[in-house]
Amino acid sequence: MSLLLLPKTFVPFLSFRSPPLTRLRSFVPARTMSSQSNNQRVFQLRQDPLTGTSEWIVIDENDQAGAPVTSTDGLLATTSYLDMLNDTRRNRAYRLAIEKTITEPCHVLDIGAGTGLLSMMAARAMGGTCDSKGMVTACESYLPMVKLMRKVLHKNGMTKNINLINKRSDELEVGLDIASRADVLVSEILDSELLGEGLIPSLQHAHDMLLVDNPKSVPYRATTYCQLVESKFLCNMHDLQSNEARMSDGVRLVPPGLESLFGIKSQQYSMHVDAIEKEIKLLSEPVKIFEFDFCKRPESNGELDVHIEAINDGSVHAIISWWVLQLDSEGTIFYSTAPRWIESNSEIGVRDWCDHWKQCVWFTPGPGVSISKGEKVHLHASHTCTNILYNLKKTQSLTHEMTHSSFSTGDLQLTLPPERVALYGDSIYRQSILEATRNALQGKSHAQCLVIDDSLLLPLMALHISNGSRVISLSPGLQENAARYLEAVADSNGFSKDRLEYFRGGKAKLTEAYPTKIDMLIGEPYYYGLESGLPWQNLRFWKDRTLLDPVLSKDAVVMPYKGVLRGCAMYLPDLWKSRCCLGSVEGFDHALVNTTLGGCGDLPSGKDSPCLPFFIWQCGETMKLSKEFTVMEFDFSKPITGPCSGEVQIELIKPGVCHGIALWMDWLMDKESSIVISTGPDERYWKQGVKLLGKPVTVGVEGLSFIGIKASLDPSSNGELIITHTLC
Repeated sequence: MSLLLLPKTFVPFLSFRSPPLTRLRSFVPARTMSSQSNNQRVFQLRQDPLTGTSEWIVIDENDQAGAPVTSTDGLLATTSYLDMLNDTRRNRAYRLAIEKTITEPCHVLDIGAGTGLLSMMAARAMGGTCDSKGMVTACESYLPMVKLMRKVLHKNGMTKNINLINKRSDELEVGLDIASRADVLVSEILDSELLGEGLIPSLQHAHDMLLVDNPKSVPYRATTYCQLVESKFLCNMHDLQSNEARMSDGVRLVPPGLESLFGIKSQQYSMHVDAIEKEIKLLSEPVKIFEFDFCKRPESNGELDVHIEAINDGSVHAIISWWVLQLDSEGTIFYSTAPRWIESNSEIGVRDWCDHWKQCVWFTPGPGVSISKGEKVHLHASHTCTNILYNLKKTQSLTHEMTHSSFSTGDLQLTLPPERVALYGDSIYRQSILEATRNALQGKSHAQCLVIDDSLLLPLMALHISNGSRVISLSPGLQENAARYLEAVADSNGFSKDRLEYFRGGKAKLTEAYPTKIDMLIGEPYYYGLESGLPWQNLRFWKDRTLLDPVLSKDAVVMPYKGVLRGCAMYLPDLWKSRCCLGSVEGFDHALVNTTLGGCGDLPSGKDSPCLPFFIWQCGETMKLSKEFTVMEFDFSKPITGPCSGEVQIELIKPGVCHGIALWMDWLMDKESSIVISTGPDERYWKQGVKLLGKPVTVGVEGLSFIGIKASLDPSSNGELIITHTLC
């Protein structure tokens, strides 16, 4: 079973207790308890990717002998701590700033200490001694990371130099946990948006309770910037209504009058915008927005109004934002997350590709705001404790007004990820779904159709194609929100309410509810909440289909008909560099973290790097080195009967350096395989799985010619797809 991570408690300011959000790729809850022995105990939720069911496992603090009750190996392998520690530019900037700021023995507080890198830098800057005048207090709330940090401190001989406390920063008390207020704050509690890890509440509490007056701080200041852009690609990720208006399939997920019912969240979305630089038209110069001084107590909320002059004609589809860190008080050491088109013209210089910090995209409502060169638009920016928000106006009126329907939906607003919204607005994808559904319904004029995943498009397509069909939707992830949404849009699309039902009884009760059997069982497949996972986690469709086999008629149609695991050998130098095993990081040995953090490269015998989800198109420089190949197939026309496996030997046909294998799922929608929906690297709205090799290998003359790939799935054990490779 996969171990997915979330905060240990459900508190508003996640940085106090949770592992940093930029370090995590997918989440389920964890909880914390204390035992009578005063050891902290973490209950981590372990999820079966095939069934969606979960169970709590226990992670205890090490006993005196150092033996953990439950190993934490694997818990941190899917995080992005590793690519942060591989960011040499970041590490060097912190080291230089710490050495410049800490010039004499003092009390240093490190909030969110991670592996202890900044704490060790601070201790070394004081000469490596710890006494009443010079000490480092390291605060780290996440127990698996605390256990790893202890090993790193021991390996580097720093155990006596640093006081490691396994608590949230807002749980520390002067006189109880620490002897006195700290003179210097060092921290790295930043996400791509800057504030998402709770930077503001963390600083507020630190200044109120843990720091001296006028403390020193590394970093010293953070400044956010933004820029107005036009991009059809970005527009497609939120403006479904305009895309649907150009389609002729007769189905509307966003009917007129119900625009507020469906969309994406009003938030910033992290994205490597360098990858779409050629698809972006700049409509303004960069604009400075907010400034946060770490050595001062920040306000919880802030607002800014600025008039921005257009430098080109166009439509503002999105606002791209980034931040710049000033790490020292004199302003000589900087780190920036700006796009390359900004950094290439700055004194900071172009950074290496890294995955822990990206740029952010804020989508403007509707089709965008039209502007002419020289025209000024009004941007209102605001921030809360954890978010930065934008509102762009051309006049005093709102840029996008919603019409209202007579249908009462209350406070319902169904939100999906931008990639899913873009898919639903993609004419090719919708045509494929339409044709596949029409083929499945052929000859079934009064079919009972069961949609078992979280598709919103399929129920409406089935109702539209067959006037006599009845559609039942399960929507296991969206649940009641999907029920209210489908009721509203079915009515607006002109479908009779008695033809659509959201089944609330659960899969186990379907047999007694529908004794006349189901004629069609369909899915895209798509499960809400699995968007950040590996693409084959949607094989949950097969598991659900197996459980529902008793309700299917003898000639029932299952769509998709098959799932096919596909792959391609790839050149991925930037991704490799960000995930490779660590050695010395600014003079501190980090080699022992490689297995735990999922590194690739010089791993111990028997250890292998995990397969991780990425948008390949956002992974820096990439190139295919082989033809696309099939590893194994999954036949959905039949229930799962036991373990299955597949293997293939692939020929590398293009010279270069192979860093890994990209893997994805193709969904064969019909028995004839005439309609195929691919989620491969050329399709930018899905993530792919990436299996990095033990070491990069040369391809071509006198180099590697073949790679063997094996995959196996045992649904009776843990539901994980096991993938291994051999070099030939």
